[in-house]
Amino acid sequence: MPAVPRPLKRVAGAAVCLDRAVLVAARTRLHGARAERWIGTYSRLGEHGACWILLGATGAILDGRPGRRAGWLRGVRIVGAAYALNYGVKVIVQRRRPELQGLPPLTKTVSRLTFPSAHSTTSFAAARAYAGLVPAAAVYVPAFAFGLSRPYLGVHYPSDVVAGALLGTAIAVAWPPSEPRR
Repeated sequence: MPAVPRPLKRVAGAAVCLDRAVLVAARTRLHGARAERWIGTYSRLGEHGACWILLGATGAILDGRPGRRAGWLRGVRIVGAAYALNYGVKVIVQRRRPELQGLPPLTKTVSRLTFPSAHSTTSFAAARAYAGLVPAAAVYVPAFAFGLSRPYLGVHYPSDVVAGALLGTAIAVAWPPSEPRR
């Protein structure tokens, strides 16, 4: 195996330190019992992409405008695929969740694997998929909030969230457009 160049090692080391420093800041700033409860509850809505699947299913049922049902169902498929692919990446990477001395996580997690964040992956896949069906802010603001909630609760490094956002967006962009039924 070839040696890693010294400058690359320094950059990687600095990135790891920055990731941890931002995590510590997220885990220690703007915390109070009320905020932690509210953010923990909000974050749980994003488990398994369930809120995004529910949004797509509801849109498919209620949005009667021509050709829209296919778009909503496409979004549901994208979120499901994003969740599955996220899990596959987690199994391959095997990065463990953060452990901060004296700062236990504020919510339970489905697994001990952290990279990439499934909340972020499914949220950004959904935001990209549904942005043409609703105002973009209506899906991107909650997606960002889901992503930010994970380091705040101490269960993801910030890099997990960024990687999830990139993965989810890439999945949605790569997904073929839906054909409306005639």
